[in-house]
Amino acid sequence: MTRRTSGALAAIALVMGAAMLTTAQASPTPPAPAFDGARAYAHVREVVAFGPRPPGSAALGATRDYIRKQLAALGVEVVEQPFEADTPVGRLKMVNVIARIPGASPQRIVFGGHYDTKIFREFRFVGANDAGSSTAFLLEWARVLKARKNAYTTELVFFDGEESTLTDWADPDNRYGSRHYVREAKRTGTLAGLKAMILVDMIGDRDLRIKREAASTRWLKDAIWGAAKRLNHGGVFTDEETPIEDDHVPFLDVGVPAVDLIDLDYYPYWHTPNDTLDKVSARSLQIVGDVLLAALPEIEKRLSARQ
Repeated sequence: MTRRTSGALAAIALVMGAAMLTTAQASPTPPAPAFDGARAYAHVREVVAFGPRPPGSAALGATRDYIRKQLAALGVEVVEQPFEADTPVGRLKMVNVIARIPGASPQRIVFGGHYDTKIFREFRFVGANDAGSSTAFLLEWARVLKARKNAYTTELVFFDGEESTLTDWADPDNRYGSRHYVREAKRTGTLAGLKAMILVDMIGDRDLRIKREAASTRWLKDAIWGAAKRLNHGGVFTDEETPIEDDHVPFLDVGVPAVDLIDLDYYPYWHTPNDTLDKVSARSLQIVGDVLLAALPEIEKRLSARQ
């Protein structure tokens, strides 16, 4: 080999090495997924723009279309679970929307929240916090989990018919969607694969304060509240306990560990025409997303240890 040939080969090697280094620098390891409260808030704005969204309404149908399109854009599988419910105002058609994100295990964790608004005939109720915030949160949560390596398969369930049709809350005139989901899981034999349920409801309040729901599974509460303390959000996730009936109860009733994240102290706006977009905060949505994301590894670890 001549000196000239040797030099040419060395030059080629240097160019190739530089190209490989440039490619490596241009393709860094993707950052860990992060919840974006501003994105979630934008979803609240879009949902509120549909107006009142009681079960069976055209506005709730439009909301459902929006949910499907947003999830499809993320590449998330979506199925609808239609059913009919006998209510004090007659038989109503309702639809749960279920998004599925595969994980390392086919056993699943459900993250749920309702997307219907309460029926009010005396005023226009757009439900920015109740249930715009839960609808929006789950859409942003889907984006985060789609980019994450999840130990368990995730189901994001948008429940229909959480609200009572006549009073503020009277059994059995409430939780139609969550009760139907659990009944179907029992009927189809898929309940055994459901390992935990985490419910979000009214988590967009600007003055957010989430108490520990008394009936919720203790180890789930401890994992979430422990993460909140690590992130210095103990002022939002308080240690005060209170009993609240919500969409997590049908899951607890069949032995599924479940927890309810809800700020029910949403006064004086709760179930009034003043539950509007200006009462919702991107920061509050951000806090809940950050805390749940920080708690998720411990939740997955605890579930693995329980098997």
